[in-house]
Amino acid sequence: MAKLSRLEKLEILADAAKYDASCASSGAQKRNSRDGAKGGIGSTTAIGICHSYAPDGRCISLLKILMTNMCMFECTYCINRSSSNVRRAAFTVDEVVDLTLDFYKRNYIEGLFLSSGIIRSPDYTMEQIVEVARRLREDHDFRGYIHLKTIPEGDPDLIAQAGRYADRLSINIEMPSDSGIRALAPEKDGARIRRTMHDLGIRIGDAKAERKTSRRAPIFAPAGQSTQMIVGADDSTDATVLQTSAQLYSSYGLRRVYYSAFSPIPDASRTLPAQPPPLMREHRLYQSDWLLRFYGFSVGEIAATMQDGRLALDMDPKLACAMQRRELFPVDVNRAPRESLLRVPGLGARVVDRLIAARRHQRLALADVGRLCQSLRKIRPFIVAADWRPTALLDRADLKQRIVPVPPPTQLSLFAS
Repeated sequence: MAKLSRLEKLEILADAAKYDASCASSGAQKRNSRDGAKGGIGSTTAIGICHSYAPDGRCISLLKILMTNMCMFECTYCINRSSSNVRRAAFTVDEVVDLTLDFYKRNYIEGLFLSSGIIRSPDYTMEQIVEVARRLREDHDFRGYIHLKTIPEGDPDLIAQAGRYADRLSINIEMPSDSGIRALAPEKDGARIRRTMHDLGIRIGDAKAERKTSRRAPIFAPAGQSTQMIVGADDSTDATVLQTSAQLYSSYGLRRVYYSAFSPIPDASRTLPAQPPPLMREHRLYQSDWLLRFYGFSVGEIAATMQDGRLALDMDPKLACAMQRRELFPVDVNRAPRESLLRVPGLGARVVDRLIAARRHQRLALADVGRLCQSLRKIRPFIVAADWRPTALLDRADLKQRIVPVPPPTQLSLFAS
C-alpha cells in the first residue's frame, strides 16, 4: 500500500466515520473559505469535524475519525468489511494525538470522537484506542471532550481503562435482534455485546455512587454510554426496534440509542436490500424514542398505532397515539396534570412547564397557549382552554386530514450532495 500523507489519511478516515450516527454532524450547506474571488472566513466542510450536543444543550465541535478503516470482520452491511474494495488507511496513535491537539489549539474542535475497524485482534484495537485517550489526558493534560467507541470483544480491563479517560463510551448493538446480528455480522455476538453494556453500566453506576461520597473518587465515563442500531438492513419491524431500545435503556442505563438508516454500499451482499429505508422512518424512530424517554409513553402504546409493526410515516407517533386514544382528550390546560399535558400533540416538555407556570397567575385562553407554542393547528382539537372547547372537532372522521399537512414533510438525506 502506497504511503499516504496525513491529509490523505484524514480524508479517508473522516469519510469512513460518517456512518457513525452516534455523533451526528449537521447538514449545513457546503461553504469553504478558499472559494470565491476574495476568499472568506470559516468553512462548513472542514474534514472530520462534526457537531454534537452536550446534555445541557451546548453544541460541541468534535474531530470525528477512525483509527483505521481496515477490519478483519465481515459485517455485511459495513463499507469497511474485510472484503470491501474501499481505499484503506490507518493512523498511528501519535498521529491521532497530534491531530487532536493541533485542531484543538486552532480552536477548530472541543473534543475527539474516535472509532476504529478491528485490526490484528479486538484487544490490539482497543489498546490503540485507549492509548490515544491516555496520552491526551495524561501526557498533554487534554481537558476536551472524548467519546470512544469500544470493542465489545475486547478485554474488560481495556474497556475499564477507556472509561477512565473518556467522557462517553459507546458500544454498537448493531442490529435490533440477535438473529439479525447472526445473519449480518457473524463474528459478533449479541449476548456478549449486552454483557459488555451491563458491565459498563455497573462501573458507571458505581463510579457515580463513589463520587457522591468522595470527590476524590475516580471518574468513569461521566457522560454515560450510548449505542447505535442499524435500521432497515434486516426485516426487523419498528416495534422490534423500540422494544430493543426500551430494554437497553431499562437494563443497562444507556443515555442514548442512535438509529442509523441502512445505507446501500458498493458490491453489497444480495441478502441486503437494494434500496435504503425511508429516512422518515429513522426520524419517526427518534421521535418515538423521545416519547419513551421523556414523555412517559410505553412501547405498547406506540406499537398500537402501527400497521404490521411499522410506524406511520405521514404523522408523528405522538399524534398517532392521540388519534388512537381520543377518549383521553380534550385536556384542560388550566387543570390537567403535567403527565396529561405531555400527551397533547404539539406540546413539548418545555411548553408544558411554561403552561403550568403561567396558569398559576391566570386562567389560560387559547391565545395564551398560542403564544407559548409554535402552532395551534395540531393542538386545538385536543385541549380545553378558558375560551375554547373543541366540541365535536375531536370526533370528526376527517380529523387527520385537518391536522396533517398535505403533502407531508420529508426528511433530507444527511449525505446528499
